[in-house]
Amino acid sequence: MSKDQTKDLIKFLKPFDKEINDLVMWLREFVWDLYPKANELIYDNYNALAFGWSPTDRVGHTFCSIAVGRTSKNVHFGFYWGSQIADPEKLLIGNGNQYRYILVKNKKDFPKTYITKLVNEAFVNSLAKVKDKKQIMEGATITKSISDKKRELKKIPAKKKTEVLPKKNKK
Repeated sequence: MSKDQTKDLIKFLKPFDKEINDLVMWLREFVWDLYPKANELIYDNYNALAFGWSPTDRVGHTFCSIAVGRTSKNVHFGFYWGSQIADPEKLLIGNGNQYRYILVKNKKDFPKTYITKLVNEAFVNSLAKVKDKKQIMEGATITKSISDKKRELKKIPAKKKTEVLPKKNKK
C-alpha cells in the first residue's frame, strides 16, 4: 500500500529539520487515512518539495497537496483547484486562478475537521475532472520529478567592520 512507500519522500525530506519532517509526515498520514486508494505524486523541485494526491497519475487531477519551501521552510497544505471549492471560514490563502492553501505551523493549530470537509469536496471536484475513467488507478506512490539543482538559502555576507579614524583638526 502506498502509505508505506516512504523511501523517496524520506530521502527528499532530509534537508529539512526534524520538526518539519514530523509535521509533513503527520499531514501525509492524515490524507492517506482519508483516501487510502488515491495516488501520491511527488515532485522534488528547485523551489520546494511538493507531493499531492490524485485519482490518476496526472497533476491536473490532484485534489490536495503538501509543500515545503526550500528557503522559507513554510509548510503548505494546499488544494490544486482550491479556487473551485467552498471556503466558508475563509482560511485558504491565495488569490490566483487556481491554487489555495493554508500555512501549517504545527499539528495543534491544524483545523483537521474543517480541512477534512475541504479535502472531501476537492476530491469530488478532482474526480469530475477525469474525463477518461480508464485513467483512474489506485494506491500508487509515483515520484514524478527530481530537480538536479535545489534552491539553497542565500548567505548574506557579514558587513566588514571599518575602523573609524578620528578627524584631524584643520588649522
